[in-house]
Amino acid sequence: MPDLDPATTALLTVECQNGVVGEESALPELAKEARDSGMLGRVAALADAARAAGVQVVHAVAERRPDGRGANANARLFRAAGKLPVRQLTGTGAVEIAPPIVVAEQDLVVRRLHGLSPMAGTDLDALLRNLGVRTLVVTGVSSNIAIPNTVFDAVNLGYRVVVPADAIAGVPASCTAEVIRNSLVLVASVVTTDDLLEQWAAAAAR
Repeated sequence: MPDLDPATTALLTVECQNGVVGEESALPELAKEARDSGMLGRVAALADAARAAGVQVVHAVAERRPDGRGANANARLFRAAGKLPVRQLTGTGAVEIAPPIVVAEQDLVVRRLHGLSPMAGTDLDALLRNLGVRTLVVTGVSSNIAIPNTVFDAVNLGYRVVVPADAIAGVPASCTAEVIRNSLVLVASVVTTDDLLEQWAAAAAR
């Protein structure tokens, strides 16, 4: 378990929004896995513990304009998303952070209209650097696409990345373990939620 300095660490939640992992998700299988596995509860616990320890919490949200302007159409995933009955439209409940995760006043919310990763084409990198962040703890969905893309982009930008293996989810459930074992472990420190909660509790007590 790496020693994480709260002053230079941020916790990032990826696409933990109602329209993705909430009760009325556009992707019900993914939402069910996120809930049933306990992932959402663990991300909520990590966010609370991070704040108490002085770790910056950032929520990355994927959304699109009602007219689709600026959104990708260069992959089957994007074209399919535009036809789903629940769409991640700007200003709707679908792009609000899903319970039990709480957005606190000091949290940052970064929104994107395109791409596969919140690190690409958003303010996220600049915001983190302005805060002095050098280590990024990545949580959320999905382990199929957005999580590995976020990890790779962050590593390419020079961040040290930490992934709590039980605070990410994908479908099928076996995909998460395979992605961690065959990809993420090669570029990130893979830990558990309990590892981080223990360390942040100690930091909060100091």
